[in-house]
Amino acid sequence: MRLKVVIEDQEFAIEIPAEVLANGKDFFRKMDQDMDKGWQMSREWVENPNRLQRCQIAADKIADALNNHNETLANLMAGYIVTYMPHVTEVHIDTEGEMSETQFIEAGA
Repeated sequence: MRLKVVIEDQEFAIEIPAEVLANGKDFFRKMDQDMDKGWQMSREWVENPNRLQRCQIAADKIADALNNHNETLANLMAGYIVTYMPHVTEVHIDTEGEMSETQFIEAGA
C-alpha cells in the first residue's frame, strides 16, 4: 500500500510494507495508549484525541521521520494512518505550527 505525503512543496510516496499492516497492531495499540493520556497538539493540549487528531499526530511524526531519514518510523506512522483511516491515500502535513490543519485526502475525492 502507498501513502502520498505532501510537506510544503515536497511530495513523498511512502510504500507501507505488508508486514507493517499485518504486524503493526501491537505498536499501534501502544501509540493509542500513549495518546489516551492526552497530547500536545501544537499550542493546544488535547485531553482525549479523536481518530482524526490521532492521525494528525501520526502525520506530524511522519514529517519528523522523513526529516531524520527514519524510514522505519515513517512506515509505521503511515501504517497507523491507513489502519485507522483506510480510505486515505494522501496526507498534506501542516508545517506552520498547527497540527490540526493537517489534511487527509480519501480515494476518489
